[in-house]
Amino acid sequence: MKKSNIILLFALFCITPIIAKAHVKWFTQKEPEKIPIEQILSIEFIVLSLLIALFLALLSQFIPQLMKIPGVATIDKKLDEYRKYSRLILQYGTAASFILQVVNGTMFAPEFTIHHGWQTVLMWAIIVLLLIPHHIATKIASVLMLGLFLYIWSYSGWFHMLDYGFYLAIIGVLLVGRTRWETAGFPFLYLGTGLSLCWVAVEKWVYPFMTIDIIHRHQVPTFGFPPELFIVLSAFIEFVVGYLLVVGILNRLLAVAVTILFVLTTMIFGYTEVVGHAMIHIVLLIFIIEGISFYHPPVKMHKTRLDQMIFVFLNFLFVLSTFLLIYYRFA
Repeated sequence: MKKSNIILLFALFCITPIIAKAHVKWFTQKEPEKIPIEQILSIEFIVLSLLIALFLALLSQFIPQLMKIPGVATIDKKLDEYRKYSRLILQYGTAASFILQVVNGTMFAPEFTIHHGWQTVLMWAIIVLLLIPHHIATKIASVLMLGLFLYIWSYSGWFHMLDYGFYLAIIGVLLVGRTRWETAGFPFLYLGTGLSLCWVAVEKWVYPFMTIDIIHRHQVPTFGFPPELFIVLSAFIEFVVGYLLVVGILNRLLAVAVTILFVLTTMIFGYTEVVGHAMIHIVLLIFIIEGISFYHPPVKMHKTRLDQMIFVFLNFLFVLSTFLLIYYRFA
């Protein structure tokens, strides 16, 4: 492969998540317009799906080699020392994220505006309880968060709120602290965050015109690719990141990469991006610290390399198809 082509592919990988990680609904006024399923399942889409599935299958076998890179094992052990702070980071990080939101006049996400005084009071009550260093106060705060989330769910619809399913995982982690179910908390956080990223990625395939509007409005470079193909590629990147978090591949490396990419999106989309993704930054920080120390990845259920590769290949295609069909059916 020519050096210029390598540079182009690297630039594409770096820039496409700028669109992928930007929540479409926050930055466009264009009404969602669903395109025909035949248009989504283009030849490019099918070929990319197969190539990515094959790449992920091979990637699952190269992970042990990463630990042989000089300095990687040392960094890994150093990060292990901070695991004892993970729950505190989530607790106080959630409080900090909620402060940004309530000051901005929103709840959970920039699209959910505070309309009533009791909502502001409830947001501040959650913040204060999270700042109290006692697990009972944290549990009360998580129950209040769940109540507020379900209230928003009641008028926004379950389909819409699946974009923010990771909040249910956060609530779950805070709620089971200091209980016999505590060890199940962070694996649930991995699962909830990964599935949320996959779900949001599908939106860009089903409603591509909203993302095209963002590209034109913010003058995002497409590196010579047609906007339609660029959107397909960017959505695949986001979907793959979510999938890898779920199956437990490259968790720390992914968390670092996605954190950097979220910082880049802030340069384009500004303060709304900061408020909207502050909570995700906290979750990614926890992933950087924890790795998969507490998580038994599904890929590890299979012992031989060939079985693991087949599992990753077929499972990716199954998950991709399931998400796309469910989203398209109910969109």
